[in-house]
Parts: sequence; structure tokens; C-alpha cells
Amino acid sequence: MAESAEAAENAENAESTDPPPVRRTWSTPARVVLGGAAVLLVTATGLFLGAVFLHVAPANPLSREYREQLDGLIYPEFEQNWKLFAPNPLQQNVAVDARVRTVSADGDPVVHDWVGLTAQDVAAIRGNPAPSHADQNLLRRAWDFYDGSHSAQDESLTTERGRLAEEYLKRIAVQRIGRGVEGRPVVAVELRVTTATVAPPEWSGEAAPPGPKVRELPWWPVRDEDLRGLW
Repeated sequence: MAESAEAAENAENAESTDPPPVRRTWSTPARVVLGGAAVLLVTATGLFLGAVFLHVAPANPLSREYREQLDGLIYPEFEQNWKLFAPNPLQQNVAVDARVRTVSADGDPVVHDWVGLTAQDVAAIRGNPAPSHADQNLLRRAWDFYDGSHSAQDESLTTERGRLAEEYLKRIAVQRIGRGVEGRPVVAVELRVTTATVAPPEWSGEAAPPGPKVRELPWWPVRDEDLRGLW
């Protein structure tokens, strides 16, 4: 019994000699920096989520007053197009092609062949179990953006965001084709859009849709600022 008590006492003494655990302490400047960073992140996140909410919410005095600032933040990178109910399936096939113009060594303009931008996306999606969001939607949404802000008759602007839609669509085309063709820099780009209505099934009895409609956009000059950040 005495031996057990002595062993317990020795164990207690051995434990008492262990150094206390070291606790990390932050200096006052470090705490100020960490606290400020946390407040900044929370504030920025709250402001961004609030802007997204105002963008997708029904029109109200606040969203109308700050419409320009909201559009500047949301478009085009953070555009929101979700709705309460799923949209109707697409009933048209839209193919976007592009061609560019360069200048020969003699100073003559050279127009190159059409490049199928939509065909590139389709080739990247088919057979791919996990196609990228960009291949599925980037070009399609860019065209929807342009089509919704321009007249189909004369390509005139119908909304204030029309110029932004042009720049967005042009940069996508130039990025796909490249800075130059055959060693010559690209100086202008043109887009062609072919829209074909999906034919109804034979058993529906509906009339066959009209033939595809082709819409050629004007030539857009390509400047140095149009190439910035694309590669």
C-alpha cells in the first residue's frame, strides 16, 4: 500500500515538472490587421451579394437609382439569368461564324475564310462527360446579349449596353482566331450568325419551319485595347 502511494506521489511530481503548454499570442498590430481584413472581406461579400440580389430582383426604386453601378459590376462576368421556373427549351439552332481581315505586304486588304466558332464548341462538348461551362454557354450568351441590344434590321443600338455587347462578342471572336493570320496582324473582324428553327417531329402534323436565316454583322475594327488580357 505504501509502495502504491509512493508511486502515485512520484507520478504527480513528474507531471508537475512538465513545462506548461505554449499559447500563441498575437501582437496588437497583428490583431488589428486580421480584424480589418475580416471586416473588409465580410463587407465586400455583403455588398456583392446585395448587388446581385438587386440585379435579379423585380425593379424597385433602389435598383433603378443605382442601375448603372449594378450593370457595371454584374456585366459581363457575373451576369445572372436564373429564374424561378426553368426556361423553355431552345427551339432554334444558332451557329456563329467569324472571319478576319488582314493587310498584305503591298497594303491590300485580305479577307480570310469563315471560322465556325459554334462548331468549335460543339466539337469540344460531344463525347465529353464533363464539358466546360465556357464551351456550353460563353458564345451563346454573348450572342443573346448582342441580339437583345441591337435591331435585326440595321444592327443599330436598342439599349445602352449595346456597345458593351459588341466589344464582348468581338473579343471572343478575336481570342478564338488569334492576333494574326499567316503572319499578318488582324485589323478587323466580322461575324455571321445562322439561325435554324428545330423541325417538329413528323407525327405532330405541324408545318415544316422556314429555311435558316443568315445575319451578317458589320466589320468591326480590331485595336490594341481589344487584345489586352486575351492571352
